Amino acid sequence: MDYTIIEKYINRLIDESAPEAPVWNIENIKHGKPAAWNYIDGCMMTSLYEIYKQSGDKKYLEFIDKFIDYYVDEYGNILGYDRETYNLDNINEGRVLFDLYRETGKQKYKIAIERLYRQIEEQPRTSAGNFWHKKIYPNQVWLDGLYMAQVFYARYETEFNRGANYYDIVRQFRNAYENMYDKNKKLYYHGWDVSKEAFWSDGETGLSKSFWLRAIGWYTVGLVDTISYMDTSFPNLKAELITIFRKTVEGLERYIDPEKKMFWQVVDQGGREGNYLETSGSAMIAYAMMKGARLGYTDKRFAAVGEEVFKGICREYLTETDGKLNLGGICLMAGLGPETNVKRDGTYEYYISEPVVENDAKGTGPFVMAYTEIKKLK
Repeated sequence: MDYTIIEKYINRLIDESAPEAPVWNIENIKHGKPAAWNYIDGCMMTSLYEIYKQSGDKKYLEFIDKFIDYYVDEYGNILGYDRETYNLDNINEGRVLFDLYRETGKQKYKIAIERLYRQIEEQPRTSAGNFWHKKIYPNQVWLDGLYMAQVFYARYETEFNRGANYYDIVRQFRNAYENMYDKNKKLYYHGWDVSKEAFWSDGETGLSKSFWLRAIGWYTVGLVDTISYMDTSFPNLKAELITIFRKTVEGLERYIDPEKKMFWQVVDQGGREGNYLETSGSAMIAYAMMKGARLGYTDKRFAAVGEEVFKGICREYLTETDGKLNLGGICLMAGLGPETNVKRDGTYEYYISEPVVENDAKGTGPFVMAYTEIKKLK
């Protein structure tokens, strides 16, 4: 397969974007939201930094620095960030601050890192010890949040805190594995309400109803990225996460569509009316499989498995219109509740009802990340 067209696609996204108006933030565009710190841009910044590391082309680093510089002022204040919402999504974009601080030496990036870490320190927790997903979702653990916060948390612990809180990080993943993983299906439920009070939660388990692909993708990427940032000072803790990651990936393999080589929006309901092959979650799992194989966390054959999933995305959803490449098949958004939005009830019917779009960074970011693993394989 000719992968050079993907770099053409990446460059188009950069050329048509500005910090206050990135073309990949379809959610903000659709809802007319003003520019503010958010996890969607964070996905794209992380992926572009990986492209920079892979290629050495300074234009990517310069773009990232210009983009984040717009959101972080000289005192480390972050545009649109409010710590007291205790929203784990807001931690995600902080990942790239570590890289920019190292690359540029700008002190404001270090101050911003400390601001986000303060949220980690103060984040409300469930009785089991996991972070609440947001202040407005008390006692709720979402798979998404384990990606949004734990990777940043692990980087901070490794780079600035000598791994002092590695145990806390591992415990939160362990709790998700022990409480949200269906041992028969080999899949994770999207949400877990420890209090069992949310309208979408099961009265006995507190779990949501379905296996949503992107949530599982977030979690799987969260695992592999967190492991990669942990140093070797705590080998038993790192080994525990590797075991969970290996079981997660091995369980997912059975759900790859045998013809199209992608995953379905509701993972275990392939072919059911209304279900569709979804790009973002497929790209996340492809990336995790390839990275995990490269770093020795899983059997090396998963490098080829992940590449096949990536090729499936390209065949199914990478198209050209009027000379421009577009990436389709991306679920715009999905969540659980709150009480004022009973549509978001975690059912199959809900997950297939959300809009499907092109070029949103929840899909393009993981797609670019997976592409960097392809380049490493080659």
